[in-house]
Amino acid sequence: MNGPTMPLGPVMLDIAGTGLTSDDRRRLMHPLTGGVILFSRNYAAPDQLRQLTAEIHGLRSPALLVAVDHEGGRVQRFREGFTILPAMRELGKLWDVNLQEARHVAHHVGFVLAAELQAHGVDLSFAPVLDVDCGASSVIGDRALHSDPHAIAELARALVQGMREGGMGAVGKHFPGHGHVRADSHHEIPVDERSYAAIEAGDLVPFRRLIESGLSGIMPAHVVYPRIDDRPAGFSTVWLKKILRAELGFDGIVFSDDLSMEGASGAGGVVERAEAALGAGCDLVLVCNDPAAADRLLENLDHAMPPVALMRLARMHGRRQIESMVKLREDARYMNALHAIGGIGLKSGDLPLG
Repeated sequence: MNGPTMPLGPVMLDIAGTGLTSDDRRRLMHPLTGGVILFSRNYAAPDQLRQLTAEIHGLRSPALLVAVDHEGGRVQRFREGFTILPAMRELGKLWDVNLQEARHVAHHVGFVLAAELQAHGVDLSFAPVLDVDCGASSVIGDRALHSDPHAIAELARALVQGMREGGMGAVGKHFPGHGHVRADSHHEIPVDERSYAAIEAGDLVPFRRLIESGLSGIMPAHVVYPRIDDRPAGFSTVWLKKILRAELGFDGIVFSDDLSMEGASGAGGVVERAEAALGAGCDLVLVCNDPAAADRLLENLDHAMPPVALMRLARMHGRRQIESMVKLREDARYMNALHAIGGIGLKSGDLPLG
């Protein structure tokens, strides 16, 4: 049963544990809240996750968006009971051997990723990573599909098509590209000194191609590109409004990266960070792992979601085609997909159990 009717707000928050506390409920019922991002600490078992997402979705109408970072490899929040997905780099390695097989497997990886999350009530994953691996960024590393932007575009397009078939939109990150900087934006503010022409010729290729294919969402990087703008991309009207919206024609939702990260610190306190990100063109801002900052933001932010942002947000809700893992394991597409991806680093113990 759905709770009171109230429009979604521009803030995505995290929660404390495997069930909702009274403080969690208070924050999630705030008019400024629009979604929840889950972490490993929020997961204990498949049934628990389904109960948690059902409770979050039932709090209000329209339902809050439930998201997770579930890319595969070292960034996969839910493991027991889920297929352990390979790092995206494994698809790139396959591409170097067999292009058609790599596209085929990427499609199946996207389908399994989305279908399993959907069966547990999760609306979206912040995936895929579209960064070009230049061997510089340890925080990206094997999360990147390839070092060739054209290979990334082809593999990501197949992956996104698979996710769409599984009932989920895709969120490309980290616009316009995090792969050329060594610094980790979780801990410092990375700077990329390249020209726009260099970025456009490489890093923007996957974003441009995926936008043309109907990418649902984008997450900008907490990286400064001083030859284009002196603000990080997620706080830059040049990057978000002029380049992403006007030049690339992107009409999906823009999620900020976590405003608690050090890469966002140049914009001030959490309220100033949120105001800067929303003013620059983000539709939804993330505040994670800092409940006190979340409370300050909810208390002090003055921002109403414009109608176009509400429409973009509504499109991100999952399209639940299969409601449980029991039903999913009876689905021929799913079983075929598991078989197809079984040869890229998965062991028998990596298949879902419940």
